[in-house]
Amino acid sequence: MILIGQYDSPFVRRVGIALTLYNLPFEHRPWSTFGDADKFRPYNPLTRVPTLVLDNGEVLIESHAMLDHLDGLVAAEHRMFPTDEPARRQALKIAALATGLGDKAVSLFYERLLHEPISDLWVERCRKLIEGVMAVLEADRSTRPETYWFGDRIGHADIAVAAALRFLGEAHPGLASLTAFPALAAHAARLEALPVFRTVSQPFIPPA
Repeated sequence: MILIGQYDSPFVRRVGIALTLYNLPFEHRPWSTFGDADKFRPYNPLTRVPTLVLDNGEVLIESHAMLDHLDGLVAAEHRMFPTDEPARRQALKIAALATGLGDKAVSLFYERLLHEPISDLWVERCRKLIEGVMAVLEADRSTRPETYWFGDRIGHADIAVAAALRFLGEAHPGLASLTAFPALAAHAARLEALPVFRTVSQPFIPPA
């Protein structure tokens, strides 16, 4: 498989971490949607990341669809979304909140990069939505004493939250301090210390 996109994207990173933890071989092409747009188009006309080219040449273009496919390549007991309810539904919700947070952080970054004048209304809306999501995640994580969100094994929800928080902190320093969210801070620190998180990692590089 070929994973296209830079690891400073929380969406590319969550897929790269999953591929690595599943021991699935893949080639990483760290293309930028801005600087390498011409390379993207033959694979993904939306020119967005992540893009995952499967072994048969089929292309997946959304991170959740990629993880769903990868889960189908491993035994049920090794899948990083729970297979039983209500844990599966709960994990999907946490992952969706995390990716939604990432979406808002990306939207806010491009508002500040590309628009003149910047819409203060949109910036404030994004900030409130991001803080609201973090408050919900904090409340949920603080009730769970296990090492990971849903037990003693890392899951896709864990990865999604940590990747989104890393992007938020680097793309928007000071926007939402983790000191106000101690459970999330501890969660992110625990995951970022893992070897796979250090390997599948890239400092945020703003597009030129």
